[in-house]
Amino acid sequence: MPWVFLVLAGLLEVVWAFAMKQSHGFTRLIPSVVTLVTMAASFALLSMSMRVLPLGTAYAIWTGIGALGAFLVGIIALGEPATAPRLVAAGLILAGLALMKLSS
Repeated sequence: MPWVFLVLAGLLEVVWAFAMKQSHGFTRLIPSVVTLVTMAASFALLSMSMRVLPLGTAYAIWTGIGALGAFLVGIIALGEPATAPRLVAAGLILAGLALMKLSS
C-alpha cells in the first residue's frame, strides 16, 4: 500500500500544481480551494507512505511524479513547448524515478 499512497500523492501534486497555476496567484476562489485541498491530501498520502518507505525514496518519487506530471500537463493543457532539451530532461527524471524504485 505505501507505493499506492505514494503514486496517488504524486498525482495529487500534479493536480494542485495545475490548480495553483489556474488560481492566478490565489485570486480565483475555486482553483485556490482545489489547490489547498489537493495539497493537503497529497501531503497526507506522502506522510502515510513514509511510514514504510525511506524518506529519500518517497520524497524523490513524489517530487518526480509531480515534476513529470506538471511538465506533461503544461505541454498538453497549457500549450507549453515540448522542445528536445525539455524532453531529454523529462526522460532523465523518469530514468531517475525508475532507478530509485528498483533500488528500494
